[in-house]
Amino acid sequence: MTNASTLIPRIPRALSLALRPLPLAPLSFALTGYVRKSAARHPSLIRRLGEHDRTHFVLDPTDLPFVICLDPGAGSPRVRVTRRPGTGAARIAGPLAALIGLVHGAYDGDALFFSRDLMIEGDTAAALALRNAVDDAELDLADDIARMTGPFAAILHSALAFAERRTGVSLSRPEEAGAW
Repeated sequence: MTNASTLIPRIPRALSLALRPLPLAPLSFALTGYVRKSAARHPSLIRRLGEHDRTHFVLDPTDLPFVICLDPGAGSPRVRVTRRPGTGAARIAGPLAALIGLVHGAYDGDALFFSRDLMIEGDTAAALALRNAVDDAELDLADDIARMTGPFAAILHSALAFAERRTGVSLSRPEEAGAW
């Protein structure tokens, strides 16, 4: 686990600009499918949100031209990708690599918050509930996505491992992951 903000990879500005015209509806649809399957695979994820299981969250990868609006829907989650600013009771913002690294326990969330690499606005109790739910579920995005591809899982695992090595972005849970 690291907490040095200078080590957090950033999406290159040219790539971010190239993503601006991306149609967001297909991305929203794909992310909703992923989140629903992940919630079914990790049922404690929604339960652990407690009273915040209907809270709208804005996940703002600051180096991308869009935000991810997550509605846990009390067990029927939905994701909507929008142009900035997005609306929700809690906003968690930082570089995409930091947000993904938090999911995997690769970064210390408190250190990122105090170094201002991670910003939390709005309902901090809801943000903390989301943090605890994700941490408790021990999600592994690469593994979950690969499982969804059926016979292509091994190929996708290899491709994601290669991308992780090349970019420095934690696309899977490290062996000795810590809490955010």
